[in-house]
Amino acid sequence: MATPRLKKAARVILVGAPGVGKGTQAERLMQRFPQLSAVSSGDLLRASVRNKTALGLQAESIMRSGELVPDEMILRLILNELKSKRWVSPKSSVSDAVPAMPSDEPAASFILDGFPRTANQASRLDALIPINLVVSLITPVDIILSRIASRWVHAPSGRVYNTGFNAPKAAGKDDVTGEPLSKRPDDDEATWKMRLKKFAETSQPLLEHYEKKGVLWTVMGNSSDEISPALFSKFEQQFA
Repeated sequence: MATPRLKKAARVILVGAPGVGKGTQAERLMQRFPQLSAVSSGDLLRASVRNKTALGLQAESIMRSGELVPDEMILRLILNELKSKRWVSPKSSVSDAVPAMPSDEPAASFILDGFPRTANQASRLDALIPINLVVSLITPVDIILSRIASRWVHAPSGRVYNTGFNAPKAAGKDDVTGEPLSKRPDDDEATWKMRLKKFAETSQPLLEHYEKKGVLWTVMGNSSDEISPALFSKFEQQFA
């Protein structure tokens, strides 16, 4: 089967509750559509701090004081990354009153991860880089809680297993080292119910913002394997 080719730039955000499989869907989309790249605000921030850039030094100072990194700084990191790839005008800046004229070339396609998380952040992003597809990934809460209850990890390597669909070869043992698996300290039902409730409260205004913009699309499924085919089909209809 031929690899689908995008015909125009996809500027995408995936929105979904913890445990819904956003990372899995992002990876599958990039495998299916090689012109897609990931742009992670968290990765950009960590790299900027590690490389001691001017922005990184400012951000590190703010984080050490216990404060959150301001939205404008995150937007500057994202914009700098897009400018370095020549996906937006090199003259654009966060303070511009007009969008950054993003390229519509297929190679300028990206999935933005970690930002925005609020409707206010989304408005700031709109003024800079118009997103053309926001995917709301929905899996029933009881399915997510069941996944978490079945999740085991090999702490030294970070390898993750699930007794429901990705079980270790030997029960309770890591496939590579044979060492015992463990539960993450926060993988208990009460903690997850609280996280899911908080996500539902904070994500609603963000989804409503993008619904008004006409770029919101919702997909439901009990598993990543149910969701992926619908997501691929949507991408092919809109961008390929």
